[in-house]
Amino acid sequence: MAQAVAIVGTGQTECGRRTDVSYPELVYEAVSRAFDDAGLVPDDIEAVVAGSMPPAMEGVNNPHLYWADAMGAGGKPLIRTATCGSTGISLAHTGFYHVASGMFDLVLVVGAEKMYEGDPQGTMATVADPFFQRPFLAGAPGIFSLQSNEWAHRYGIEEKRVRMAAAQLSVRNHDDALLNPYAHIRIKITVDDVLNSRIIAYPVRLLDVCPASDGACAVIMASERMAKKLGRPTAWIKGVGYCGEQAFFSEGDKVVWQSAINAAKSAYSQAGITNPRKDLDLAEVYNPFTFQEMLFYECFGFCDFGHGCDLVEQGVVMRGGDLPCDPSGGTLCTNPIGATGLQRVSEVVLHVTEKAGDRQIPGAKTGLAHAMGGLDQFNGIMIISSVL
Repeated sequence: MAQAVAIVGTGQTECGRRTDVSYPELVYEAVSRAFDDAGLVPDDIEAVVAGSMPPAMEGVNNPHLYWADAMGAGGKPLIRTATCGSTGISLAHTGFYHVASGMFDLVLVVGAEKMYEGDPQGTMATVADPFFQRPFLAGAPGIFSLQSNEWAHRYGIEEKRVRMAAAQLSVRNHDDALLNPYAHIRIKITVDDVLNSRIIAYPVRLLDVCPASDGACAVIMASERMAKKLGRPTAWIKGVGYCGEQAFFSEGDKVVWQSAINAAKSAYSQAGITNPRKDLDLAEVYNPFTFQEMLFYECFGFCDFGHGCDLVEQGVVMRGGDLPCDPSGGTLCTNPIGATGLQRVSEVVLHVTEKAGDRQIPGAKTGLAHAMGGLDQFNGIMIISSVL
């Protein structure tokens, strides 16, 4: 990279059904908190990167223009990035390259979604190919239930074992969300609650599935020179990786998921990560479905393929384990889609700068942020550290 890139401020909103604010007002909440965190004002920013789901989800064409005043973007370069579920990490990468290129010293990055104002399920159910995939897949739960079944079948993992591991992950995420003031779903549940919740698309049950959320997230990225000048708690972007593959679900391997593997390898190479389970202190894995989270453990090299359940059973990925994952409660508990991947970045920043409050992972220095999107074909990674 041309120059080192830091994150010097983050801001999130409380997520859920935010009928108390308009879309621009929701964005303003996140942006104003990011400015306060960084000790900056809108005039300090040189460029703005913004994004959400494609406009069919928003009900507004070019929503970044709708939010322009709320972001303080008037008179500044403004670019929109939208890659469905991976939008948030794509936004982070776009902002990163703005600064790494040397073109800008301070860039505001904003992701948002107001899912209760539109018809998100209607949109998600119609994004696939209309002739073959749409009638068969029935939206995201249908797509990823097939992936879950293929993963378990390929490695001969007993159904009861997979089901129990998934339920334990659901309980862990919901417990962690209770510590996150921004989380949408904040309820105490048990393994039995998960196992007895209604089936959405077998084997995925209601408590294995993320919600639809209103919410926004903002981060401020800075050049090394500007970050040092500001002299505030700083997180450094050490590596990025992004990869796409076939959009048609029946093509490609979604278990040994090459886009996820390649994105991780690229980010690890840049960041000098050789043993992710040892070198990372936490990971914010994009986990809209419990089963999928275990599959990502394997693709990211946390364990060998077919052994994702082991990490759950041994407590490795739990709070207090060797590699705690999603201490925010993750996507499973909060999912304003355009902001979700950026929330993963923001959460890692909070941990490595020791500003995560009750959900802080003690001694965290380096973390992984991840998001997946498109129909199912994009994966993006960012490695973030307290050390330059």
